Amino acid sequence: MENSGRIIVGMGSCGIAAGAKAVYQQLEKADLGIPLGLTSCVGMCFAEPIVEVESLSGRIMYGNVDAAFADKLIESLKTGTENLPAENRIKESSDGKKYLDRQVKIALKNCGVIDPENIDEYIAAGGYDAIKKCIESMKPDEVIETVKESGLRGRGGAGFTTGIKWSFLAGAKGDPKYLVCNADEGDPGAFMDRAVLEGDPHSVIEGMLVAAYSTGASLGYVYCRAEYPLAIKRLIKAIADAEERNLMGDNILGTEFSFHLKVKEGAGAFVCGEETALMASIEGRRGMPALRPPFPAEAGIKGKPTNINNVETYANVPFIIREGPSSFNKYSYGSSVGTKVFALAGKIKRVGLVEVPMGISIREIIEEIGGGSATGNPIKAVQLGGPAGGCIPESLFDTPIDYDSINATGAIMGSGGMVVMDDQTCMVDVARYFLNFTQKESCGKCTFCRIGTKRMLEILTRITDGKGVENDISLLEELAGHIKKTSLCGLGQLAPNPVLTTLKYFRDEYEAHIVDKKCPAGVCKPLITFTVNPENCVGCTACAKACPTKCISGERKEVHFIDPEKCVKCGICRDTCKFDAIDVE
Repeated sequence: MENSGRIIVGMGSCGIAAGAKAVYQQLEKADLGIPLGLTSCVGMCFAEPIVEVESLSGRIMYGNVDAAFADKLIESLKTGTENLPAENRIKESSDGKKYLDRQVKIALKNCGVIDPENIDEYIAAGGYDAIKKCIESMKPDEVIETVKESGLRGRGGAGFTTGIKWSFLAGAKGDPKYLVCNADEGDPGAFMDRAVLEGDPHSVIEGMLVAAYSTGASLGYVYCRAEYPLAIKRLIKAIADAEERNLMGDNILGTEFSFHLKVKEGAGAFVCGEETALMASIEGRRGMPALRPPFPAEAGIKGKPTNINNVETYANVPFIIREGPSSFNKYSYGSSVGTKVFALAGKIKRVGLVEVPMGISIREIIEEIGGGSATGNPIKAVQLGGPAGGCIPESLFDTPIDYDSINATGAIMGSGGMVVMDDQTCMVDVARYFLNFTQKESCGKCTFCRIGTKRMLEILTRITDGKGVENDISLLEELAGHIKKTSLCGLGQLAPNPVLTTLKYFRDEYEAHIVDKKCPAGVCKPLITFTVNPENCVGCTACAKACPTKCISGERKEVHFIDPEKCVKCGICRDTCKFDAIDVE
């Protein structure tokens, strides 16, 4: 192996969870005489742990690095020979190429590339050039016009034009003015904000500096949930390092421009993702939505003018200022421009984080970039937009990624979570799961959100328990309409979406549960039975050995039998059988 300049280990949360810390310690103990560094998640969570070897000819990325592979890597580095399995060279593999080739990285440009804890690496990659450009050669209103020209829309879900939002704060009267970064990422299956804050915290800080310079804000908060300890740790260090370089704090770069930034840890309340509830939490009050107007730009934190954008929105700003608005809006589809970050989760082969240009289809993301089904079963739907989003069926996967097209399906873009489901997913149970989440997260301020979601959850539970009645579907639709119309904030207004979209596209599954007392996907336990198919059973005894309740009997090489009285319908027998001999009806 060519003499190497550095070894880099991916130490984002996903990498650490997969064993990256042990790999790092193994490489450190080997004492190779080569600098050992870290980076964060490059987005390829499916290949973690990831180790890169940097040399004069570039960086070689190795994926799925376990202790045995690390030993081989150490030996190769010691001897200067290349004897590592080619399939571990992840960027050159078929999976790696398909995953990376369709992406356009702007917000994620530095994630998995630089050391997020080293400000010098961010600066070497062009970091803080944007704020320097603003201070040295642009007036505040010129900065806002540049952001407007770029067409950047808020990436937190609503999609409001960022430049216009900034202009509201710039024109507001009152002092001090506040900026807030909403990093309260609470959607199940979403990890976009966490990955950016862990992998490139300085980009978010610089985006906020640009916003502060253009709007006259002098104080800021990053509101990040406490469940993201690594993101918080790296963010706090990044702020301290920026202050030390006079890129943050008083008289930035020797000018009259001052901006102070603090991290506020949230307690994990989903409703605090709503801007008025978030501001209440920052002030130390219970996070509950408030009536608008006044809007935050008029009266926000402590009654002062305030602007709120999410992590991805701010992370795009340095690129726009540095490279010009046309470099961003050249990626466009309809009124949606730039790129969008998505977290791919669920039953998809290549789980991870992707950044794609607007206009790409859902199918391209799931099948080409994500690799399609992880189980081998046909993909049935994708939940887009989190608990406030909706289920989009496979028949609509050619829908392009843009705000208007996604909204037309009944779902929403949201912050970018994509949970992929195959044909063994029960859509009634999925609706019940998401409604259970939003019902528990309701602050309780609005009657229909507090009680209406509870009644909807009771109906869905009744249906999945096999006790559904004829008018349940119409009652769900009626309650959903009232909740959407009478709820104060987005949590309540959008809470019925998973139910409404599954009713729209998968009504036959609801009817099967209610009328036929069957769960077509074989998920809802009260509605299914497990039996052995005598034509396929070879009597291998694998299912009997795996059964936790010992309800399967039969001699070796003879057809087995499942005792329905003892069967707890866990599905382990079906998952264990290699001969497709377990029927679920």
